[in-house]
Amino acid sequence: MSSPTGPASGLPVRMPRPRQPGRHRRPEPVAAPEGAPALVLAVPGTPSAATRGVAEEIVSIARSELPGLDARIGFVDGDDAEFPSLKVVLAYAADERTARYEQALAAGVEVKEPEGPVAVVVPLLAGPDSALLRQVRQAVMDSRVAADLTDVLGPHPLLAEGLHVRLSEAGLARADRARLFTVATAADGIILASVGGEEAVQAAGITGMLLAARLAVPVMAAALDQEGSIAAVADQLRSSGSQQLALAPYLIGPEIDASLIEAAAAEAGCAAAEALGPYPAIGKLALAQYTQALGIAAPAQQGTPLR
Repeated sequence: MSSPTGPASGLPVRMPRPRQPGRHRRPEPVAAPEGAPALVLAVPGTPSAATRGVAEEIVSIARSELPGLDARIGFVDGDDAEFPSLKVVLAYAADERTARYEQALAAGVEVKEPEGPVAVVVPLLAGPDSALLRQVRQAVMDSRVAADLTDVLGPHPLLAEGLHVRLSEAGLARADRARLFTVATAADGIILASVGGEEAVQAAGITGMLLAARLAVPVMAAALDQEGSIAAVADQLRSSGSQQLALAPYLIGPEIDASLIEAAAAEAGCAAAEALGPYPAIGKLALAQYTQALGIAAPAQQGTPLR
């Protein structure tokens, strides 16, 4: 027997879970397709514990964005002992895929023979560097493994966001212009330091325009690997009215010796922010390159709301 307010005491009450209609409905979680190629992060530069730490954090971010992702790290200049080379990591991924297939056949499981790329190689570079990309491409060829090689991570608005964050962390930029948060040491001109020659400077300039829009100060790109480039851009900014400059490395970090950033800042007579490092957007961009190469849907990329 029921009462006007519901079932009589003692009877089970089943409350249906309300569904959110339309655009408010929670999206289904995205996961890596079964048997998808591995994401292999190609880490340039001299391997070190610090470099590995940065790469591991970036890979961890990518895994958290796409559950089930097989993500690995290969060092362009690896020694195959403490720091596995890109060639060895690719060969190992291929051997593992073949072993899984043969084990399934031996167990009497009907499985499709693996096809398509074994891995998608994502260079850990913010901008183009023909010399480093040539090394990555050669390592892929030497591995004799079917692997796709993606483009570098930038230019991209998320990299401009990361540069903004690193500058604000160093006290060289306002964290939030909308709130008029003042920073006594905020720069009124930014040198965006890249590596990879003129092509890299042009690509960095695109992200630089996005950064300039965020900070409302002039931003100019210069090459760390071209003698006199940093000083020339510093002079140009000062001649146009900027008095307090800051150097923002348009770099992830492993691709160059950190002492070169310090030397460049000294040459320009200004302070420098940290490299982008394992900023969350780097992991998201690496994953975006991977999913784009495979033609699968990527999780939505949301950046830090800095304006």
